[in-house]
Amino acid sequence: MSEAKLREEIARFARSLFERGLTPGSSGNISVRLDDGGWLVTPTNASLGFLDPARISRLDADGRLVGGDAPTKEIPLHAALYETRGSARAIVHLHSTHSVAVSMLPEIDANNVLPPLTAYSVMRVGRTALVPYYRPGDPAVADAIRGLAGRYSAVLLANHGPVVAGDTLEAAVYATEELEETAKLHLLTRGLNPRLLSPAQVRDLVAHFKLEPWPEGEHGHDHDH
Repeated sequence: MSEAKLREEIARFARSLFERGLTPGSSGNISVRLDDGGWLVTPTNASLGFLDPARISRLDADGRLVGGDAPTKEIPLHAALYETRGSARAIVHLHSTHSVAVSMLPEIDANNVLPPLTAYSVMRVGRTALVPYYRPGDPAVADAIRGLAGRYSAVLLANHGPVVAGDTLEAAVYATEELEETAKLHLLTRGLNPRLLSPAQVRDLVAHFKLEPWPEGEHGHDHDH
């Protein structure tokens, strides 16, 4: 896909996310990695609902701005995820309400934030890690992401929001939306002892769709239904 088309796609997806209330105000950012190693990334203090494709930031392979407006301050976050997730070609970071709410819960497992509630949460998102709170734009968050060693395509930043990588922009957007819906389901069913997918059902999804393994003992309730 040409760079001009990618710029249009970023603006189109970003507006859709904004208009559905998935990231308010000027929050959230999106990046796409280009074939030459550079990136397209949404500008700082820009609303995802009103992006001008021509003003989207263009960075070279060394992260230097070579065109467009100044980029989001979350560049270290994106860079660390690209560095450790070799297959990643796009990253979406939102401040979506339910995902942020889950990131604040005291009982969540930092290595596996959300249980396997639905097939699509396993298929599109997989396991989600929790990264401790850092000031937005703090370069230290990059070290925390690197510490995950590329094992996760979806990460929740505590008291901040989700960061999701995909092999295409479309895949990253859809996975981020699925994460938000799973977080919403988790909050709706919290304390109600919901029936989760069993380990056998998760293994079946992993095998059938050739997904990254979901380690045994991290599936939730081991029962059939």
